[in-house]
Amino acid sequence: MNYTIGDFEANKMKIIGCVNQAKAQGVDLLVFSEQAVSGAPAYDLLNKVSFLDLCEDSLVEIASYCDNISVLVGMPAQSTNNKTISVAALIEDRKIKRYVGKKTIDSRDELFHLSPSKGCEYIKIRGTKVAVVVGSDIKTEQEYGDYADIIVNLCNSHYMRGCIENRYDFYRRLAFMTGKTVVYVNNVGGQTDVIYDGSSAVFNSRGEALALLKSFEEDFHVIDLNADVPPCKIPEQNKTINVYRAIKLGLGDFFRKNGFLSACIGLSGGIDSAVVAALAAEVLGPENVHVLLMPSQFSSDHSVDDARILAENLGARYQIVPITQTFATLTQTLGPIFGELPFDVTEENMQARLRGMMLMALSNKFGHILLNTSNKSESAVGYGTLYGDSVGAISIIGDLYKSEVYDLARYINRNGEIIPSNTILKAPSAELRPNQKDSDTLLPYDILDAILYRMLEEGQSREEIINAGFDEEDVYHVYGMVIRNEHKRYQFCPVLRLSSCVLGKNRIMPLTSRYGC
Repeated sequence: MNYTIGDFEANKMKIIGCVNQAKAQGVDLLVFSEQAVSGAPAYDLLNKVSFLDLCEDSLVEIASYCDNISVLVGMPAQSTNNKTISVAALIEDRKIKRYVGKKTIDSRDELFHLSPSKGCEYIKIRGTKVAVVVGSDIKTEQEYGDYADIIVNLCNSHYMRGCIENRYDFYRRLAFMTGKTVVYVNNVGGQTDVIYDGSSAVFNSRGEALALLKSFEEDFHVIDLNADVPPCKIPEQNKTINVYRAIKLGLGDFFRKNGFLSACIGLSGGIDSAVVAALAAEVLGPENVHVLLMPSQFSSDHSVDDARILAENLGARYQIVPITQTFATLTQTLGPIFGELPFDVTEENMQARLRGMMLMALSNKFGHILLNTSNKSESAVGYGTLYGDSVGAISIIGDLYKSEVYDLARYINRNGEIIPSNTILKAPSAELRPNQKDSDTLLPYDILDAILYRMLEEGQSREEIINAGFDEEDVYHVYGMVIRNEHKRYQFCPVLRLSSCVLGKNRIMPLTSRYGC
């Protein structure tokens, strides 16, 4: 189920609805995900007694519907030493029978908000011995022996590239090695920057999949473990399609759960803003996406045309507001201060900040939520203007490398041209000075992204990357850019998490440091 943090009434009604559906189908044991009652990640709310009390109140009401059925439902609870723990609550015969707490706290989202509990415990449901495991405890060594016939794992595993196939492989191997049926139940939905993909599953003792629940959608599935259930084939996971579905889920829930209605975007004619606009129009509806085209004297005619064609293809409202005169006025105003100093990055950044200011004005005046259009490659090396390119309430492609943005654009065009082909084929450029191209400042994106991936996702040192065949000068140059631009990432908006190393979340470096590797 897709829960909302702190929306106890809605979460409770989702759970009760599933209980009634399960009872109607004669289910013995119904399993929900970790922290289903409260929604997750709740951060410091987990330390508020009033928040935990509301969890308990909701659980009591849920229990009142649980006649002739056993239910395992996740929630945060207060332990005997007044610490908050993550538990699976067991309900039977309308009574809350016991809590099974999580022992392993290994997520940065939980380290300062949850305390360890006892870990795996065993219950008996209709004569079947069940090992109840919460969250990451499933990854610790556990001798289930004859204590359990099946293993049930309530979890909150958020999405990252490659996680679904890796998870399936882990649970398949666990089932085979223990010789027991494994039931894995995950959360689904977007919670600001966190995306839960669902993808719950059941594997038999031979490691075969008996049930694969939907990814990126709510799902309810009943399986009879006493019947001869034929195994199902695990489908191949397409990285680009999963990223596309994850972004749509994260963006849609960000608006729906926060009560936002419309978005605004600055379209440049480039690939990043085109992809963001296309996704926003699909998720929010084109009538709720408002676009500004803000050309300057350095903007090429084809960029303006590409942006206009895209907006028309999407059916989004757009307006062309040139910044040429505004930029000239600002340059003239600062003339006495700048004197005879030549045109440089200062004037380039002034243009980006003018555009950012105009977009924020549109957001303030009409209540639109401004979507950021920066990608991970540019954020990593600081190729973007602070308070210009960095403006926005949320970034939906900020955890995608530039090469992945191109993959996404091609997928968006899978059934016909939405993003103009020229936008995909032309050389990337910020168009802040005559004949400017990204390659004037950056390495070609295929090389840059490969170095960044090894540095960020795989944690490789400069020497390891050089030994893999990359040019030494290029590697040192990229490392230097990443380190020097940490201050920009400290001031960035929330980014939908799509990888194993999200800048500012999984990788947090000190702003002031003399460490150079």
